[in-house]
Amino acid sequence: MKPIIFTLVGSDKPGLISDLAKTVNDMGGNWLGSNFSHMAGHFAGFVQVDLPLEKHPALIERLSQHPDLKIHLLPGITDHPAAQQSVQIDIIGNDKAGIVQELTQILSQFNLNIVKFDSCLESAPNWGGVLFKAKATITVAADFDLETLQESLESVANDLMVDIEIQ
Repeated sequence: MKPIIFTLVGSDKPGLISDLAKTVNDMGGNWLGSNFSHMAGHFAGFVQVDLPLEKHPALIERLSQHPDLKIHLLPGITDHPAAQQSVQIDIIGNDKAGIVQELTQILSQFNLNIVKFDSCLESAPNWGGVLFKAKATITVAADFDLETLQESLESVANDLMVDIEIQ
C-alpha cells in the first residue's frame, strides 16, 4: 500500500463523497483521512488513501473522468521529521484585511510548518463587528520557545487573543 492524495472541487450535490469512497473501496484502497467544505457555492476538499502502487494509475484515470468534480492527484510522502511535536494555536480577534498573511508570515519567520489551518469570520453582535477565528496545527522542535511565538502572533493586533497548546 502506498499513500495517494487527491484534491477536488466542483458543484455540490448529494452523493459525491459516497461516490468517491465507493471508487476507492472498489479498487482495494483504504480511506485514511479527508477534509471537505462547502465554499462559495462549491464543494471542495482533499482525501488521503492507501492504495497498492500498481493501482494508482487506474485510480487517477477513474477520478479524472468524474462528471461533477475537478480532481488532482499526488503521491503521498511518508517521511516524518524526527523530534517534532504537534502544537495547536487558537486565534480570535477583530477581523482586518491581511490578517491571515500577517499570521502565516510570522509562522514562516520562525520556520514552522503549518499542518492544518482553518479560519472563518463570525458575527460579533455585542461588538457590532466581525470576529476572525483561526485554528492552526503546526509542528515545532521539542525545545521551541512557544512564549515568544505567542507574543509575536499577538503583536498582529491589539485585540488578538492567541492560545497555544501542545497536543
